[in-house]
Amino acid sequence: MAADRRPTLTDVAREVGVSAKTVSRVLNEDGPASAQTRDQVLAAVAKLGFQPNLMARNIRVGGPDTTIGLVIPDLANPFFGAVARAIEDTVRERGLTLLMGSSADDPDRERALTDKFLARRVSILMVVPAVGADHSHLKSHRTAGLPVIFLDRPGVGLSTDSIVSSNRAGTHDGVAHLIGHGHRRIGFVGDLPVKLYTRRERLAGYRAALQEADIPYNRSLVASAHDQQGAKAATSKLLDLADPPTALFAGNNIMALGTVAELARIKRKDVAVVAFDDVSLAEALEPALTVVAQDPEEIGRSAATTALTRLDGDRSRARTITVPTRLVVRGSGEQPAPKP
Repeated sequence: MAADRRPTLTDVAREVGVSAKTVSRVLNEDGPASAQTRDQVLAAVAKLGFQPNLMARNIRVGGPDTTIGLVIPDLANPFFGAVARAIEDTVRERGLTLLMGSSADDPDRERALTDKFLARRVSILMVVPAVGADHSHLKSHRTAGLPVIFLDRPGVGLSTDSIVSSNRAGTHDGVAHLIGHGHRRIGFVGDLPVKLYTRRERLAGYRAALQEADIPYNRSLVASAHDQQGAKAATSKLLDLADPPTALFAGNNIMALGTVAELARIKRKDVAVVAFDDVSLAEALEPALTVVAQDPEEIGRSAATTALTRLDGDRSRARTITVPTRLVVRGSGEQPAPKP
């Protein structure tokens, strides 16, 4: 095979010593094939770098020829809604349609959704990984040419493209901003579970900013919650400490809503607040909410662009694209620490 020519189905068949029809049957999961033949075909596909024309394949087998499967944790979270909208806007130019489902951050539900999307023969699969999910079952599909993209968090058991925010650096900047206004007791209200990639990265950024300012890390200033009501309770718990924090860092938009609601309930405007991720009506709050803003639109665009490049035959190594965050100063994070 010439070095400048793309490998074909026939090349794979010749490498294995089977018919092109057998190779097609294995890659399309359409008809019987022994486990040994399947393994040999997938090994030859990987060796030759064969990239099937998935859209053409879907047309041949009568499946949807223009679909993308997207699995997100929560349909109600505006962050993931903005990501999905950007994906849809980007792929629409190629005539692709976005199919979406929620895993509720449950690995079993995520697996069931991805299996359903694969059964529909989607041309691209995008997943926001659930905590505890194992994605090794997608290896054969990726090897066969299916673009698989992880969003917001890396996956486990599969080397493929990931699009994430600068969680650690963004949190560092937000906490450093509070330190710059004189705060040394800064509470962290984070989401659960604690093994969540974004939670780990943001807590690491929090700790790095404290260390940089020679402020000891105090575990009692770290509280966690599943939802907005839990964030309200976590905020109350922190402020009820004998030596309470003078500032709070909310680990995501849901935590921010709970934190702000609790401060409003107890009529505390003297506690400085910085939140990771923007929230609607942040500018209407009193004081307006200072945030470390993610760029969900850019995350969605980068995911879609990367997937389309893979669909067009890009076989370069898997890469992680980190989308920068930015500090948006509005007032709440600029509340000065009380004088001793």
